[in-house]
Amino acid sequence: MFKKLFRRFSKDMGIDLGTVNTLVYIRDKGIIINEPSVVAINTRTDQLLAVGDEAKKMMGKTPSHILAINPLDEGVITDFEITERMLKYFIDKVNNKNFNFISRPRVVIGIPLEITEVEKKAVEDAAMQAGAREVHLITETMAAAIGARLPIHEPIGNLVVDIGGGLTEIAVISLGGIVTWRSLPIGGRVFNKNIIDYCRENFSILLGEPTAEDIKIKIGSAYNIAKPIDIKAKGRDLITGLPKEIILSDEQVREALRKSVKTIVETIKDTVEATPPELISDIYERGILLSGGGALLKGLDKLIHKEIKIPVNIIDDPLTAVVRGTGIILEDLESLKDLLSPSTRE
Repeated sequence: MFKKLFRRFSKDMGIDLGTVNTLVYIRDKGIIINEPSVVAINTRTDQLLAVGDEAKKMMGKTPSHILAINPLDEGVITDFEITERMLKYFIDKVNNKNFNFISRPRVVIGIPLEITEVEKKAVEDAAMQAGAREVHLITETMAAAIGARLPIHEPIGNLVVDIGGGLTEIAVISLGGIVTWRSLPIGGRVFNKNIIDYCRENFSILLGEPTAEDIKIKIGSAYNIAKPIDIKAKGRDLITGLPKEIILSDEQVREALRKSVKTIVETIKDTVEATPPELISDIYERGILLSGGGALLKGLDKLIHKEIKIPVNIIDDPLTAVVRGTGIILEDLESLKDLLSPSTRE
């Protein structure tokens, strides 16, 4: 009876707590929040100044007493208190601050494959302190597979590559479990850093991360494109200290990203080689599935196909695959609970 009462009044939510972005899915409503995982704090007063989009606008532009930071790195919490406050902000936003015991939500959160028990407990504790009634965890690759509606409970091999802001995770899924997997500390933020480093070394110019991200999105690619394109980039001349503008070509950006992209491709190949032979034929037939923001890097699917000789498909709306998966679990939590990661509270 009480469970039905809680279910009726609480806005249960699925959360993709990413290094770069946090997405929130509300049961029966869909995705209602997609904002940067950034928090701005006044260190003198400990006042929370902004979260999400507004906080991201402050990055690199604040006085010394204001910090605009990402409280997660490589998909795990690096600042527990700031993460808790960020989660509380999003939960309050969903509930319009009309918060009481009955309205406390059940929460399903995506977590990395390579996560320790201490890190899992930090996620659970942060969500509970932020106002959750129950916290359930699921690995992000499994959530992405669910979000893509893959037949994960069947004896069929599904190879999912989730390229997020801080991590690339590769998993072979069959019979509701992960058969083999690999994890890399390479994602969208590393791509941005690759572009920044390339421009520093070749043009003696320092770019801000937002500029590098804009370059990556607009002309970044992993494979030769039909029509060459270029872009203007503004930064600080490292020799004179004055503003400087350069023009970058898609070929130069591709060169900047080459090492990171090559590492991802080689790790996918290693994962395939470690997969049981019985599942390899399924993967060759069904192909590799890409999810996460990194899946949108132009030509990445073509490069993987060329190097590994397996068809590659990109999940529809790859940025939201993980949070859609958490939402599907929320809608049928009882029958899908075997897919969840064991809680540290049990």
